Parts: sequence; structure tokens; C-alpha cells
Amino acid sequence: MNLENICQQVTELTKEVGQFILNERKNNKSLTIEVKGLHDFVTYVDKTSEAKIVEKLSAILPEAGFIAEEGTSTKKGEKYNWIIDPLDGTTNFIHNLTPFAISIALQENDEIILGVVHELGLNECFYAWKDSPAFLNGEEISVSNKETIEESLIATGFPYYDYARMEPFLKTLEFFMENSHGVRRLGSAATDLAYVACGRFEAFYEYSLSPWDVAAGSLIVKQAGGRISDFKGENNYIFGKEIIATNKNVFDKFLSNINSIMINQ
Repeated sequence: MNLENICQQVTELTKEVGQFILNERKNNKSLTIEVKGLHDFVTYVDKTSEAKIVEKLSAILPEAGFIAEEGTSTKKGEKYNWIIDPLDGTTNFIHNLTPFAISIALQENDEIILGVVHELGLNECFYAWKDSPAFLNGEEISVSNKETIEESLIATGFPYYDYARMEPFLKTLEFFMENSHGVRRLGSAATDLAYVACGRFEAFYEYSLSPWDVAAGSLIVKQAGGRISDFKGENNYIFGKEIIATNKNVFDKFLSNINSIMINQ
């Protein structure tokens, strides 16, 4: 399997679907919004985009199945599965804010082997495949070289339905506000991970996530020289609903702080 060639096809696909998304945002002043759950929204743009992505990916790799946010396809592959978020940051999109992104990953058995995150507001396409460097619009990228949390800019996301861990989560915000360059919440986990990969953020953490939020971005961070784990320092971050992503220098200290506040208190 030529992963580089497949990745190129996927990046072209995200450009095509991305243009559709941007055109719909420009041409439709009022979007029909469905409520999937508490603070969880979907539009026809999400659904149509996912259908387009599934159709094209089926042609690229016919044997692969899908894990897709909007459930356009329930086909399960024996070895390969695409993990898709057609519009990560739907709430931003609804309110005409950026970032919002397309996120596509390819999973082989239990391993993510390809990831593409195309942030549409700035037209930035981040991508990597197994054993490759990470790229942004064709240029190689890497995580930052900041060595301490005190000189780090940190990203996070706010839970929108699972508030069971809010108390310790708010304590993490307090700690990082006092002990870093600041905390940002952009509203797109896929974009947050891409920004760790290219050195704009030193660290990102969030809980109550889905696999399509993090699968592509986590591989891009790894291939850019970063480190990834769940809050326990283990590898259950694709389906485990929580993730830490940092540059290699601050990982141990960052994990220690998250672990002590979110797990051990």
C-alpha cells in the first residue's frame, strides 16, 4: 500500500469538500440546524460533506470501512477503517467563526496510519502518514522546542454534555492560567492537535472526545515529533474519550499535572 499516494488523494478530497463547505456558508445566510444532544449540533452541510467523503474514500480504498460522526456509512472493514469528522467545529461554523476543519484518518487494525486535518478558515491542510514527516500545505512541520510549561501556550476544549468532571477540569484551567503563557479554547479539537504539531501550541488536553475528533490529529502530532497519551499516560486516547498532546519537552510535567488533578484528586 502506497500511503503517500493515498494521503495525496485524501488531501485533494478535503480541498474539494472544503470548497463545498465554504460555498454553503457563503451562500446560505440561515442554516437548518438539528440538535443531536445537549449543545451538540449538525447541519445539512455536515451530512452532505460526509456523504461526499465516504463516496470518494470508498473508491480510493474499497475494502475499508468507516467510523463516521454522522453515520453515513456503517460498513466495517476487516483490516482498514476510515475515521471521519466532516466538519469539526460545527458550532463555530454555525456562528460564522473559525476554526472549523475536515478530519480524516485511516486505521489499520488498531493503528492509525494516515491523518489529514484541513482547517478551512485559513485553508491550511495538515497531514502525515506512517513513518513520514508531518506537513502543512506541503512544508514539513514540527512541534515547538519550548522546554517548560511556564513558557507554553496551552489549548483545551470545554465539555458540552459531560459535566461529571467539571470540578477537576476547572482546577486544571486555574493551574495553567497561573503557570503558563495562557490557555486557549478554539472549538475544534482536530485543529488544536494540528496546531500542536506545527508549534503554535505546546500542549492540548481535553476530555469527552470522540475518535473522529482526535484520530487524524494525533498521528500528525506524533509524526511532527510530539507525544500523545490519555490522562493516565497510556495509549487509550482514540476511543478513551480523553487526550494529552504536547511537544516532547513538556510532556512528562504536563501529564503529571493533568494526572494529579483529573485522576488522583
